[in-house]
Amino acid sequence: MESKFNQNKTPFSIKPTTFHQFNKKEKWKNNNKKHHTHYFTFFLHLLISISIFTCPVPVSTQSWDGIIVTDSDFQALQSFKQALIDPNGFLKSWNDSGYGACSGSWQGIKCAQGQVIVIQLPWRGLGGRITPKIGQFQALRKLSLHDNAIGGSIPKELGFLPNLRGLQLFNNKFTGSIPPSLGSCPLLQTIDVSNNSLVGVIPESLANCSKLYRVNLTLNSLSGSIPLRIAKSNSLMFLALQFNNFSGFLPDSWGNGENGVKPMFKSLTFDHNFFSGTLPVSLSKLTELEEISFSHNRISGSVPVEFGGISKLKSIDFSYNAINGSIPRSFSNLTLLNSLNLAHNNLTGEIPIFLGDQLNLTSFNVSYNNLSGSVPTQLSSRFDSSAFIGNLDLCGFSPSTRCPISPPPPPSTAPSLPSNHGGNKLSTKEIILIAAGALIAVLLLICCILLCCLIKKRGGAKRKDAEGGGGGAAKAAAAPPHAEVAGETGGKLVHFEGTMGFTADDLLCATAEIMGKSTYGTVYKATLEDGDQVAVKRLREKITKNQREFEIEVNLLGKIRHPNLLAMRAYYLGPKGEKLLVFDYMPKGSLATFLHARGPETPVDWSTRMRIVKGMARGLLSLHNHHNIIHGNLTSSNILLDENVNPKIADFGLSRLMTAAANSNVIATAGALGYRAPELSKLKKANTKTDVYSVGVIMLELLTGKSPGEAMNGVDLPQWVASIVKEEWTNEVFDLELMKDASAIGDELLNTLKLALHCVDPSPSARPEVQLVLQQLEEIRPETATSSGDDGGVGPSMTMSE
Repeated sequence: MESKFNQNKTPFSIKPTTFHQFNKKEKWKNNNKKHHTHYFTFFLHLLISISIFTCPVPVSTQSWDGIIVTDSDFQALQSFKQALIDPNGFLKSWNDSGYGACSGSWQGIKCAQGQVIVIQLPWRGLGGRITPKIGQFQALRKLSLHDNAIGGSIPKELGFLPNLRGLQLFNNKFTGSIPPSLGSCPLLQTIDVSNNSLVGVIPESLANCSKLYRVNLTLNSLSGSIPLRIAKSNSLMFLALQFNNFSGFLPDSWGNGENGVKPMFKSLTFDHNFFSGTLPVSLSKLTELEEISFSHNRISGSVPVEFGGISKLKSIDFSYNAINGSIPRSFSNLTLLNSLNLAHNNLTGEIPIFLGDQLNLTSFNVSYNNLSGSVPTQLSSRFDSSAFIGNLDLCGFSPSTRCPISPPPPPSTAPSLPSNHGGNKLSTKEIILIAAGALIAVLLLICCILLCCLIKKRGGAKRKDAEGGGGGAAKAAAAPPHAEVAGETGGKLVHFEGTMGFTADDLLCATAEIMGKSTYGTVYKATLEDGDQVAVKRLREKITKNQREFEIEVNLLGKIRHPNLLAMRAYYLGPKGEKLLVFDYMPKGSLATFLHARGPETPVDWSTRMRIVKGMARGLLSLHNHHNIIHGNLTSSNILLDENVNPKIADFGLSRLMTAAANSNVIATAGALGYRAPELSKLKKANTKTDVYSVGVIMLELLTGKSPGEAMNGVDLPQWVASIVKEEWTNEVFDLELMKDASAIGDELLNTLKLALHCVDPSPSARPEVQLVLQQLEEIRPETATSSGDDGGVGPSMTMSE
């Protein structure tokens, strides 16, 4: 009997249902022989006693199935733990006996029938490397170790796992190359090894994975070209290769799926590489494609006219290349297109009218090309002049680039009517008409003089009230950028690029309404006499730098343009030291008001909240990476919303206009509101990581529907959320409005919550940079996908298992 047990490598297990069935059978056979039951009971106890001594782990009173891991997986888990560096002690629950490994008490482990099917330990601060014994987990479906500090190479033994579906190793320190053995995983669906230090090429063998639909290799040092078989894949939907060293020509056989199967590509993003050659015509065969982004490469030639037949395209970005020719008229067929970026190329010809007439574009940029002619009014009225600048022969997109008026037709050669008197003497009728016209001109002149006097009178009456009365702004300027206009008051008005002009007198005479006050000053909603509404920030005089330093900094800030940054249109320096900053007026107000001051009849759905988060991240990324500006005071009150609920970050760069003492007050105020990173109490100086902390708080604000300024049980919002998650009551965190659609967006809510908690990590070094925040937001909710497929075969669950 003992040798029989030893033949089993897995711990001995007997299910209660087996006992019940066996007892029924014995009773049916021996209905009147009750002593047989006693023999059976004795035999049962004997079996249990023997199993206690023969099993290598302690016995639980629970069913053993699913609690004790198999010998092979237990050995692999021990090796896995030993190869990692665990400074925070997250793996303390992994005891040496293996008992409880599959009951949920071992952190990050999920099992089925005693075999490990999921290992997920993201954001644990783990170091070390992955053991080659990872190949022993023959039932492993998902390996998720992202956002740690694990290094070394990616083990080739991962290719020995027949059930592997998801591999998430992004945001680590892996080196070496991508193992070609991964192509031997028949069920592999997603690979994300972005933001590591990988080198080498894309293994062609990945094309053997017939279920692989998402590959993200962004932010590495990979090189070489894209294998032709990858381009012909029948299963790939998302291929992200940004920020690498890839080069060579793009494959010219996209869409030629093997065995006649229709290709499934939805997103191709190859930005910031060294690809050259022309755009392959075969890309037009990818009929499911919704996003294509090849910016910052060396692509030349013209855009193929066949691109007009990719009918599901929503986003095209070919900026920063050497593309020539004209904008294809076949683009008119792309009725779903909402974003088109062709900036910094060599395009020629006119901008087609249909781009503004037929297409519903929300993002558009053709700056710095060789385009000519007139900008369609449907485009110039919707997009800032920054979308068109750098085209010397382009006109009609700002007051300073008005198109020339067509010359009048040549005078008629018809003979003049004969005069009754045979000379040039005017008739009585002509004299009367001339006299009437002169009289009308004199009357108009008198009216203009009276109107000017009236305006002067109003201006003099309101001048004393200018300090509290506010002002107005413009959506642009009639003069060229940085045109200085002196008002009758003696002040100086400086315009930046825009679409409408106004004078200093217009500004000071505008009707003003206070919208809010801050450490920097007072914000007014100003209505000019022509009805245009603008926003004016009147800075507190004693906290700003001297005029010379102020003008240097404000002139730099006035040039910044981004769809998610609030544009400064002008500034005014008064004769008594007044400083007014003029901005576009945002009709929806701030995010704080939009989220917290609405009624129950105006819900804010998840797609809107996620669009706000992404836009905020894009704007902050532009500040950090392109303008070297730290916001330092990012809150939901200075995230403003336009008429389409698109976010625009306000108050950026204002710290450059202020004294050091004023900036310290701003940091303290941010802390009182609940947005300040904990290290600012010592550093007293903001940086990119403190801005990311504020982003995380705003993300939690959108997820929970709670204001950070409201203390929850005496703790701030991040601490409150962390405590709820720790108690495994994650569902209680989310806004009730969002939970109505939890079945559809549950995974997105959880992943966004994890990212937000990552951003508000108490340790600054553990927080991601904003570029990675944006990347992960795009991964969580791609514009072209409904799910991330990151469940490794395990159904969605509203728990913080990662």
